[in-house]
Amino acid sequence: MPQPSNHSPAQTKQRAQPARTFPFAGRTVNRVGYGAMQLAGPGVFGPPKDRAAAVAVLREALALGVNHLDTSDFYGPHVTNQIIREALHPYADDLTIVTKVGAVRDGTGAWLPALEPSDIERAVHDNLRNLGLDTLDVVNLRIMGDVHKPAEGSVEREMEALAALRERGLVRHIGISNATAKQIDDAEKIAPIVCVQNHYNLVHRDDDGLIDALAARGVAYVPFFPLGGFTPIQSSALSDIARTLEATPMAVALAWLLHRSPNILLIPGTSSLAHLRENMTAQTLELSGEVLAQLDAIGKGQKTIA
Repeated sequence: MPQPSNHSPAQTKQRAQPARTFPFAGRTVNRVGYGAMQLAGPGVFGPPKDRAAAVAVLREALALGVNHLDTSDFYGPHVTNQIIREALHPYADDLTIVTKVGAVRDGTGAWLPALEPSDIERAVHDNLRNLGLDTLDVVNLRIMGDVHKPAEGSVEREMEALAALRERGLVRHIGISNATAKQIDDAEKIAPIVCVQNHYNLVHRDDDGLIDALAARGVAYVPFFPLGGFTPIQSSALSDIARTLEATPMAVALAWLLHRSPNILLIPGTSSLAHLRENMTAQTLELSGEVLAQLDAIGKGQKTIA
């Protein structure tokens, strides 16, 4: 889709509000979902300081309209899925739970690759057990060639293992995470891919072209670290824009993502009820074409419009 900064002055005054929903994994989901990673303890390891507060955040998320939940059994490990089960089971019929496999944690909390077929099957069963499910809605294959960014390498064996679990009825749909465009294409030769989960946000824009290509194919793109992850987005220009809009910088950054492409689904995570409510305001935040152009310039390293 054309970038906001490409619009003429006459076009920058007002832009249509983006759609609030997207067809995903056989359902229609609200584009602002919730990522459960931060419900575990520090470093996504061990139990949270306040388990009751974590339960309350999950229940409030659904009360605010979330019906797309992102998790993994290696968060904790096991802790996050067990909290989800405590808070939400039996699950609402329209709730889509997306999990991921491909890693394990050691005794110190380090993230280790776990991509053998036996590892993948074990992880699927761990997710089923801890979530209290017979079938997982969507399972993302988390590629670990380079833990911090996509790196080329074969995904054939891992995808074949997941596809076999899909054939057995343990998995309904398959996604892929931390993947290159070639890996996505290779994966789709083995099984349909319903979503791609990569690092992307207002200031980390490596996947611009990939997002547009996936949108043309109707495939969801789910940015992880949509607010910067463990190092939140820092931008004086973003703060200035947010102040003008009487919104939080994080809500503005999320709203920009909703405008960026209709196939983007958001999974901002938080363990705070206040931050959860602030994040949810992104879906109602109106951004003019002029504001979108200013925000787009931040990601391109350009000087924003005065």
